[in-house]
Amino acid sequence: MADIKHNGTTFYLGDEIQTKFPELIKLILNTESMDDDERQYWFDIMPSMTDSQIDRLYNILETEKKKLEELEVKYQKEIKSLNEKHLIEWQEFQMKKAKDKVSKAQAKDSADDKDPDDVLKMLNDM
Repeated sequence: MADIKHNGTTFYLGDEIQTKFPELIKLILNTESMDDDERQYWFDIMPSMTDSQIDRLYNILETEKKKLEELEVKYQKEIKSLNEKHLIEWQEFQMKKAKDKVSKAQAKDSADDKDPDDVLKMLNDM
């Protein structure tokens, strides 16, 4: 009897199963569609399963793994695209904000500018 630890859980399976089906064991351990009790159930019944049943279980889990990988790639591309789009929008927002700040500063400077005649009058009054 062999013990396999995976994500903090210990699974028990026969040495023959571990030797004969290492790839299937990896698929069972890593599938997202089973909980730990279901994983142990499959390990328990594997010795009584026919080759056809073992092949079918392997094919189901392998297909699930490939489909999940394809979805992961697809969503990573979509996330990247959305991030790029939002980055551009954010940069445009920041640029508009900076332009508004510059415009307000220029408007304030213009308001603070004195008429040259007023400046001359101030100098004469000194």
